[in-house]
Amino acid sequence: METVSIKDVAAMAGVSPGTVSNVLNRPEKVAGGTRARVEAAIRELGFVRHGSASTLRAGHSRTIGLSVIDIGNPFFTDVAAGVEDLASERGYAVILGNSSGSRLKEERNLLVFAEQRVRGVLITPSDEDPGRLDRLRERGISVVLVDHPADRAGRCAVAVDDVAGAAMAVAHLLEGGADRIGHVTGPATIRQCQDRRHGAEQALAEAGRDPLALVEIAMPAMTAKAGQQAAEELLSGGALPDALFCANDLLALGVLRGLLQAGVGVPGDVSLIGYDDIDFASASTVALSSVRQPTYRLGRVATELLLDECDNPETHAHQQVMFQPELVVRESTR
Repeated sequence: METVSIKDVAAMAGVSPGTVSNVLNRPEKVAGGTRARVEAAIRELGFVRHGSASTLRAGHSRTIGLSVIDIGNPFFTDVAAGVEDLASERGYAVILGNSSGSRLKEERNLLVFAEQRVRGVLITPSDEDPGRLDRLRERGISVVLVDHPADRAGRCAVAVDDVAGAAMAVAHLLEGGADRIGHVTGPATIRQCQDRRHGAEQALAEAGRDPLALVEIAMPAMTAKAGQQAAEELLSGGALPDALFCANDLLALGVLRGLLQAGVGVPGDVSLIGYDDIDFASASTVALSSVRQPTYRLGRVATELLLDECDNPETHAHQQVMFQPELVVRESTR
């Protein structure tokens, strides 16, 4: 079978080979009508470019890496959807790495990204050590932090103000009459857990309460299973707090299940609020109050920043984008 070339595609679409190359490599630079004609010709002729050859010429591939802490968490699934949609529009593929909160696994994922010569990396880091990200930059791989503030001025980052979000959640519990508040959280090494605890303490202080009175239940994971285990710990520990703030919705949904199975009323006996506002929050047995994050936008904006740095290194300006969360009140709080 004869191999279809770029020249063949150009001839059918009535454009130059350079325009076909732009559609393949820089589609955003080609007018919509012209791009549609070229793409139609590519489909009709069955053209497939030689990916390995183009990678060798350019020194990188038309791929970007995405490393997240837990792809099982719908929060990161929504972020990944935003990443993939924009990447696809720009002619890029996405390689996904799930670190499971493990630094060792994260480092292995980053090594694979480098071996695949990705154009850039989007990452929600598992801890606060920037060294491995610096090593990527030394290899010529652009890096953007996702759901994490920038650790320095010379790096792009897209995040949500988790301190403000947690403060909103706890202020809401206090306004509902809560006196003794518990905080179900995950590993202390995760930046989001640190910030959400600080926000909870800030709300208590602003209300004239002792921040040290916050009852913390720290779990090794931020899953529904861990949330149910946290509920069991609380139930076996004597008097329950009259309100609980969970560091994410999966923990909150697990806590909710554990409390309801034990006959504890929510919100009658215990008010409960989560964080992220994943789809399951509104569909739970007792619709969960939560703090909403713009997850899909996080992914798209981070990808936009990454590709701008990749394609326009001389004019690119590093940005630190901070979104504001939103309180969503449902049935689980008073």
